[in-house]
Amino acid sequence: MYEIQELTAQDEWLEAFPVMHELRTHLDENAYLELLYKMADEGYKMFALFNDTNILAVTGVIIRTNFYDGRHVFVYDLVTYPSERSKGYGELLLTYIEQWAKEHGCEKLALDSGVQRIDAHRFYENRMGFGKFSYGFKKMIDMK
Repeated sequence: MYEIQELTAQDEWLEAFPVMHELRTHLDENAYLELLYKMADEGYKMFALFNDTNILAVTGVIIRTNFYDGRHVFVYDLVTYPSERSKGYGELLLTYIEQWAKEHGCEKLALDSGVQRIDAHRFYENRMGFGKFSYGFKKMIDMK
């Protein structure tokens, strides 16, 4: 039996770190917590899929409003332990988040995915019904 819970306390966030680190490999535990506290202050929510007491997958989301998507849930993170992939856990989490979004007055789910993540794109489009609507662009700002 699987259960999805919102993670709200530091000890829960630390328990989720090994899974999140699979996606956010550039973060060590301290940087992860520092950013997570700031993100939580801005409305970021983290949810985990558990099998008994083990976290198998996590997602991080935020409710946002803008001109092109209206009130929506933006999915920042969705990751499953590599050994647990292709078992439907990502689908369970995104389906849960879709219902959560509906309960919070949101009509859309939005996310970005790195261009190299071909398998993830196939999952989002073919399994979860997402469509490609734009290209994302980034520019690093010289902080000197």
